[in-house]
Amino acid sequence: MKIKIIKVEDNEFVEGEIIEARKLNVVLPSITDGWRFNFKKHSKNKDAQVFVLIIDGNNRIEGCLIFEMKDKVEPYMAFIEVAPHNRGDKKEFESIAGCLIAYACKLSFVYGKKWYTGWLAFDVQEETEESTLQLMAIYSKKYRAQRFADTTIMLISPEDGEWLINEYLKTE
Repeated sequence: MKIKIIKVEDNEFVEGEIIEARKLNVVLPSITDGWRFNFKKHSKNKDAQVFVLIIDGNNRIEGCLIFEMKDKVEPYMAFIEVAPHNRGDKKEFESIAGCLIAYACKLSFVYGKKWYTGWLAFDVQEETEESTLQLMAIYSKKYRAQRFADTTIMLISPEDGEWLINEYLKTE
């Protein structure tokens, strides 16, 4: 899927693409590459669909997403991460996470079964409870995710998923 992300240096839109990793000849990132998650390892799960966000004309991975179907009915965002060069004060591109989350929402409409259609679930697990709560607050504010009861599970509703799709996956 063609997308646009923002190049921080000049605040201009750059064309990119979210594509299934197996369709590209790329090595998935891992902890040894400075990423928090080992996408190489987690991609071996038979239920995992791995997607990467790349800039047109360049196979450098800007962000990575693993989408799964829990119990073959519930859309689940198992892992999501932006590349190390897209974090912090010196990040190169913005909107990577938003595009990947919106894409996972889009997949939730395609693969979700029964009342799970359009709902996207994911867990937030950081090293400390404080960090987990801070990240959950970001997901709530920026991506309209809602905390499920008193857990670390978050949900994005079909309505909010549609909003994210329109906000981040528009290409005009």
